[in-house]
Amino acid sequence: MTVKRQKVVVIGQGYVGLPVAMRSVQVGYQVVGLEVDKRRVDGLMLGESYVEDVPNTELAEAVRSGSYRASLDYVDAADFDYAVITVPTPLRESIPDLSFIEEAARSLAAYVSPGSTVILESTTYPGTTEELLVPLLEAGSGLCAGEDFYVGYSPERIDPGNKTWGFVETPKIVSGTGAEALRRVKTFYDSIVDTTVPVSSPKEAELAKLLENTFRHVNIALVNEMAVFANQLGVNIWEAIEAASSKPFGFMKFTPGPGVGGHCLPVDPSYLSWQVRRKLGQNFRFVELANDINDHMPDYVLQRLMLMLNDRKRALSGSKILLAGLAYKKDSGDIRESPALRLIELLQGAGVEVWGMDTHVENYRWPDGVQSVEATREVFQAATAVVLVTDHSDIDYALMVESSDLILDTRNKLRGPNVETL
Repeated sequence: MTVKRQKVVVIGQGYVGLPVAMRSVQVGYQVVGLEVDKRRVDGLMLGESYVEDVPNTELAEAVRSGSYRASLDYVDAADFDYAVITVPTPLRESIPDLSFIEEAARSLAAYVSPGSTVILESTTYPGTTEELLVPLLEAGSGLCAGEDFYVGYSPERIDPGNKTWGFVETPKIVSGTGAEALRRVKTFYDSIVDTTVPVSSPKEAELAKLLENTFRHVNIALVNEMAVFANQLGVNIWEAIEAASSKPFGFMKFTPGPGVGGHCLPVDPSYLSWQVRRKLGQNFRFVELANDINDHMPDYVLQRLMLMLNDRKRALSGSKILLAGLAYKKDSGDIRESPALRLIELLQGAGVEVWGMDTHVENYRWPDGVQSVEATREVFQAATAVVLVTDHSDIDYALMVESSDLILDTRNKLRGPNVETL
């Protein structure tokens, strides 16, 4: 007797989708990774991973075995058992942009068949799964959700570079648009992660994700604003944070930085704020205040840099400023919404020649007008000042401190007479 091998389609092969696809291969599914970027599809089929949590060797073996295929064409989604949507949900002029979800749903709908299950992982506001995704799938398939096919929501919790809590180890919130949908969604994730956490409906799962990121966003804003004032008061904020962290209860450590980046923190809380304003006609004041503080941290970095140069009788305009680390997160190549992008814009507007150093960022995602340089003694010596934006592990910090004339460290990584911390 031949047993059908279940087919999983993962829409979006980025920092969320590719780990889901690889884990699905590991446990025995036949996987198709759908992606709109042809360069990525070509690279994936050559075994070239651009996601740090997925080694090239793992990807190459998945391709070689025939268990994984990257594709641009939704026709390859035919006869799927599970489809997982992991597309971006950015903000456009402070308004949620769900066009990627809509496009994925319309394209996938033609291949929805009786018994199939569609799961949304993209972060969004409460109600999206039931009010947007389900109607699009029903209209395009001619089938009825909950009777013919099943729909659920399971928010992504990927933390790139986290060696302790990877995709498999991190508990996965699961939900469905009915009891059978929840059972099917839970069954799928039970097969690829250690722990699942069922909730009563997609709305609770959608809100849980926004709550997680809003909590981080607000607390990072708190320490960012405290860092600004501590510097003005002549207090070492980093030492104060470490001292407070010694308390074994009632305190959770957050650290300041040049701003927030990636998809989650700069975007997700605004989805909740937008929905509260749209549905209830009220302002989510904590989120809006946190947005204001975190959005202006690159401006504060520029201000600190100007003061450092002024103290040494140097002008910012015409200087060569090296930004070490452009991605939003340590040991990641994800440059989406990175505070480095706003800092580059500010520096270029001030007449600065901007150099960048980041081995993790893909070449075609490199910021315009930024000269890519390597971590050499000659480069550090030639820079007017270095700003450590992202503390990647592969940067030669000893050489940086030894060779650079002036360093602004936004991550509290360095020590030396030529170093100032944020």
